[in-house]
Amino acid sequence: MNPVLAQKNEILNLVNQAMIDFENISEEIWNDKPLPSKWSKKELLGHLIDSASNNIRRFVVGQYEQGVKIVYHQDEWVSYQNYQETDISEVKSLWKLLNYQISRVIENIPEEKLQNNCDTGKGKTELRTLSYFIEDYVVHLKYHLNQITA
Repeated sequence: MNPVLAQKNEILNLVNQAMIDFENISEEIWNDKPLPSKWSKKELLGHLIDSASNNIRRFVVGQYEQGVKIVYHQDEWVSYQNYQETDISEVKSLWKLLNYQISRVIENIPEEKLQNNCDTGKGKTELRTLSYFIEDYVVHLKYHLNQITA
């Protein structure tokens, strides 16, 4: 199987399983912050929304613009989006739909575009290929889903 299609299927499987697992998490647990400076499970899921949003942009713009600078400041994104005060059903729905969209986008990236790159360096150049970002997205998704469902 094409590696990109395998990753697309893995994203969809992770999302569909997580939506089932999320049903066992109470509102109180979603909102609990281990420390004032640490994210709650709801904010972690919000962080995954922000990651999906930034990566969709990389996957689309990176196909037609080589070396485009797309930097993501995760703490600011989570804070300014105010996930902690958002109803968890909205956060879960948005996360699910963004991942369905990211799956459609990566499925349709032509193979010859997978080596195009984006610059994600903060204050420096840090070029990575679209192929790298797809692989990294899956690793990142698994890491935080394990934190949320633990």
